[in-house]
Amino acid sequence: MQGPYATRNSLVFTVSAIVIALLSSCTAQSTTSSLVGESSPPITAVSEATTDPPTIWRPQPGTTWQWQLSGPVDTEVDADMFNVDLFETPNGVIESLHESGRTVVCYISAGAWEDFRPDAGEFPEVVLGEPNGWPGERWVDIRRLDILGPIMESRLDLCASQGFDGVEADNVDGYVNVTGFQLTAADQLAFNRFLADAAHARGLSIGLKNDMDQIATLEPYFDWAINEQCAEFDECGLLLPFIEADKAVFHVEYNLEPDEFCAATSALRFSSMKKRQELDAWRQYCP
Repeated sequence: MQGPYATRNSLVFTVSAIVIALLSSCTAQSTTSSLVGESSPPITAVSEATTDPPTIWRPQPGTTWQWQLSGPVDTEVDADMFNVDLFETPNGVIESLHESGRTVVCYISAGAWEDFRPDAGEFPEVVLGEPNGWPGERWVDIRRLDILGPIMESRLDLCASQGFDGVEADNVDGYVNVTGFQLTAADQLAFNRFLADAAHARGLSIGLKNDMDQIATLEPYFDWAINEQCAEFDECGLLLPFIEADKAVFHVEYNLEPDEFCAATSALRFSSMKKRQELDAWRQYCP
């Protein structure tokens, strides 16, 4: 049991401890002042270094572009962005375009298998479906992210490591085509969101290719849109959610002449041009 003496004794020890602490503090401050000078600011703890998240390229409406997937890339074309093939574009071309201030996007086919790609052997037969209309290409079962996910991530890793700024993921509307699989709209949304998240995780910008019926839902996940033939098929209005979000719409026509679509799509603030379907260097850009 503790009595009054024990309490007074405890108070004495407490006061003594406080006095000693104050004296120690004053001594430390005096020593510091003698070392750094009277005018030196107080020493503060240094916070741990932080790494800023990568800057994602998000082009505004009106950004000019070139889309070339065949033939030697013509780097002299007057365009802000070049969309070129992931596997076939030499590193020197990417570096040259960057040196001239251009943005460079890698093309990959995400929803279809191509038998001429270096990683074609990584796609097992179980995920390969019907031909998609292009030689050597077949739709893939986008529900099998356990198989396709690592393949797509490896492609995005290559895209990022080669210095590309973004990615065009093609064939991301299989659910409205004859693929050989019972794909649903929900399957397509899940696959396309996976692609967007995987691209952003690597610091890559990503564009939504066609997939017209899901634009309103997917626009928040993508940084720009790329479209083929919306004027020919009278679908350009479906792309307006991107424009309203101040994101570029990159648009091409193959069969119409520029005077048949340029006025209308320019009024919508699209970045439009006429191309040949082989997507060589030739183009007719809308004024």
